[in-house]
Amino acid sequence: MSLFGALRGGLIVSVQAWPGSAMDDPYVIAAMARAAVDNGAAGVRIQGVSNIEAVRARVNLPIVGLIKRQYPGYEPYITPTLEEVREIVAAGADIVAFDATARPRPGGATVASLIQAIAGAGRIAMADCATAQDGALARDAGAEILATTLCGYTPGTQGTALPALDLVRELAAMGRFAVCEGGVSRPAAVREALDAGAGAVVVGTAITNLDWLVREFAGSADTRPKPH
Repeated sequence: MSLFGALRGGLIVSVQAWPGSAMDDPYVIAAMARAAVDNGAAGVRIQGVSNIEAVRARVNLPIVGLIKRQYPGYEPYITPTLEEVREIVAAGADIVAFDATARPRPGGATVASLIQAIAGAGRIAMADCATAQDGALARDAGAEILATTLCGYTPGTQGTALPALDLVRELAAMGRFAVCEGGVSRPAAVREALDAGAGAVVVGTAITNLDWLVREFAGSADTRPKPH
């Protein structure tokens, strides 16, 4: 089965941890990724070289790899330069996710040069978009996957209701494999995204962010009346 065949109609689980969390450990990330795959995930989305390598050793299904690296003076931080692309490819990811907005990047990298580097390494480019314009630019540059990842997280899209189903529809209409990512917090929303035209759906926080989940539940517990 092709990679797209393996992903189509399926769930991609984003297994990431907050920096400094006890979960921020390659062994833990790999175990959670394997658990996701064992329970029906079609693929996983993994951040960081050590984590990608650890997950690759335990998972045979598609890995979407990315590196979050901030450079002073620049807004894009998801695989912003060609160096991150090389690191992700060497770590064993099948798909390389990158910020596909038109914002400047360090070293002069562009959406087109990132996609060219990804394709040249024999990997599939996943364009993390904020708008339909981002998607069109990435499509024209050769990206095979267009995702809604950054919608709601850029200055021009803040406040957008998530999941961004309207953007899913626009990306799907561009003739590429569309992925809904961001704000999918309940199982029914996965079906809604697929019905809107997504080829696959990414869910992260609602499944794997133990830190956030515990804080949410503990926060509710803290609202109980205190005994006198």
